Amino acid sequence: MPPHVQTVSELTGEIKDLIEGNLPEVWVRGEVSNCLKANSGHVYFTLKDEGAQIAAVMWRNTAARIRFDMHDGLQVVVNGGVEVYKPRGSYQVIVRQLIPQGVGALELAFRQMHAKLEAEGLFNPARKRPIPRFPKRIALVTSPSGAAVRDMIQVITRRWKTADIVIVPVKVQGEDAAQQIAAALRGVHQLPNVDVVICGRGGGSLEDLWAFNEEVVARAIAACRLPVISAVGHEIDVTIADLVADVRALTPSEAGERVVPDRAEVLSTLDNLQQRLVSGLQNRAGKARLQLEGLRSRRVFTRPFQRVHDELTRVDEFDVRLRRAIRQRAVASKQQLDLAAATLDALSPLKVLGRGYSITRRAETGELVTGSEQLVIGDRITTILASGQLTSCIETTEHI
Repeated sequence: MPPHVQTVSELTGEIKDLIEGNLPEVWVRGEVSNCLKANSGHVYFTLKDEGAQIAAVMWRNTAARIRFDMHDGLQVVVNGGVEVYKPRGSYQVIVRQLIPQGVGALELAFRQMHAKLEAEGLFNPARKRPIPRFPKRIALVTSPSGAAVRDMIQVITRRWKTADIVIVPVKVQGEDAAQQIAAALRGVHQLPNVDVVICGRGGGSLEDLWAFNEEVVARAIAACRLPVISAVGHEIDVTIADLVADVRALTPSEAGERVVPDRAEVLSTLDNLQQRLVSGLQNRAGKARLQLEGLRSRRVFTRPFQRVHDELTRVDEFDVRLRRAIRQRAVASKQQLDLAAATLDALSPLKVLGRGYSITRRAETGELVTGSEQLVIGDRITTILASGQLTSCIETTEHI
């Protein structure tokens, strides 16, 4: 018999103590594979390179701090400890920190969120709404104690003293900041008479401004029923909120300048418009006066009945000319008619008969007889004379 025989549990326990005792903290570089995000919030994945692979798990509390989206193929460096799972005799890395390679974790998270929301059209200029020219009431979603809110109030009241401002206090960095900002944006339309919203804060590091890169804030801005001006950080800072908002101001002070007009500029514009209106009315009045003087000098106004008299004279002249033309046309027509009648009378058969000629026809058929060869002895004929007619019977015929 061997000097000492261990149970599986005993051997596995020794291995666990050996590994966990010697590897309480490791840094490992590799590629994420088989990434699984459980409903519990834990993340299970495999870390691999060209020659080997090792299982890894990131518990819910650690995973909640990861800003970027983990996915297969992501090159990372993980920090944690090696743990042996006795029931299966397997080991895995318990991840306490995960850093993406080639780019910072926050920068990677920003790029991923930017690509996601851009693909959905949330940055599309076509969905941007205009800012009211003269807002009655302005809501400031920001920290009530920061320099940003003081700058915005100072600029707004300096430019437009009658502006009504309501502050919606929220955390602008740290835990729960994004949730508070999103909740304020979702409910700001319920405040009475609010026309526009400014959402922002002063400058800071990327970590300080991160609440304005969170998806929940971006979607709250997109869904807000009122136009939103973003005013986050300094000019060089660009957040997801800036890209989704209807208008991006480079600083909180610029947001105050863009949300209301400058009173002095408005008064100057009104003065210019008044001068242009008066000048335009004077010009129109002058032109109308000249047109009226021109009309008054016309003949129709200086001698109003002369035009009527002239037209009556023309009518009389037309009447005389028309009557003369009718008489001349009647005389000419009568002469033509007399000539035609004389011509017809001269050509009338009755005139020929009056000179001793006659017309002969067969008595039975009325056929015109022009020669003796048409008749035979015994035929009856009718002779038409200038006055009356005769009926006779042929006794003899003679051809000429």
